[in-house]
Amino acid sequence: MNKIISILVICSLSFSCKKEVKNENEKLKVVTTTSMITDLVKNIGGDLIEVNGLMGSGVDPHLYKASEGDVSKLVNADVIFYNGLHLEGKLVEVFEKMQHQNNKTIAIGESLDKNTLIGSDYFASNYDPHIWFSVGNWKIITMFVINKLKEIDPKNAKAFETNGNTYLTELDTLETRLKEKITTLPKEKRILVTAHDAFSYFGKAYDFNVVGLQGLSTATEAGVQDVQKLASFIIEKEVKAIFVETSVPKRTIEALQAAVKSKNHEVSIGGTLFSDALGNLETKEGTYIGMFEYNVNTIVNALQ
Repeated sequence: MNKIISILVICSLSFSCKKEVKNENEKLKVVTTTSMITDLVKNIGGDLIEVNGLMGSGVDPHLYKASEGDVSKLVNADVIFYNGLHLEGKLVEVFEKMQHQNNKTIAIGESLDKNTLIGSDYFASNYDPHIWFSVGNWKIITMFVINKLKEIDPKNAKAFETNGNTYLTELDTLETRLKEKITTLPKEKRILVTAHDAFSYFGKAYDFNVVGLQGLSTATEAGVQDVQKLASFIIEKEVKAIFVETSVPKRTIEALQAAVKSKNHEVSIGGTLFSDALGNLETKEGTYIGMFEYNVNTIVNALQ
């Protein structure tokens, strides 16, 4: 990471990496970190902006390290949108350096009232950063990004507002569908066991008891004691299914399944959930709305 910081400093001072003077008709250059943020900004900006997402499908933002190729994108961006709350742990130093060089870096997590955030002892921010798993949060964040883009690119402000309002309506429809699906699952069956604890906002918003084997960050490994303790919990609560995540190796969940079996019980793997990244761009799950609907359908169908 120190090497990347050094490159960033050198690049920002060199002629070849400096931003060129923008033509009035040139598109706003936006860099985003997670695929969820990339999808959001594209929905608001449409063809009026140029969006470069650093993290693609299946990428774990907790462990992501900036490449030398990323530095050029960051330095030449007009604005950078990132999650914040120390989700992009390895990139924190880069963003701090960018701020010191007066680059426009915006943490979408700052749009949320701290009183609504879920506390965490595992992150330097002391908050769970997986804020996208509440559609209510995502609506607030959407309005925040609309306003930021309007401030930065006022000539396209009306279009950003129109696109953003259309997207907010789609989020309203999504939330209605999610709640209808979730109500088909009895409350006593709403126990969600996953590889790491990325779904606490989901649990809070939609009345699920959420348990992650690795805790909030994938940077921490689950020990044998963690696996055995959770296996006993699954047996006690008669949990029917547990879930793999696309951005986390499935071996931890397979170990948990084996631990349950060693106690003469069975638990199935109910499917693979999207947690810290969206699916492939060409799929429905490559959008925030498609991902969320897929996750809820997978969870409810497996736990019925």
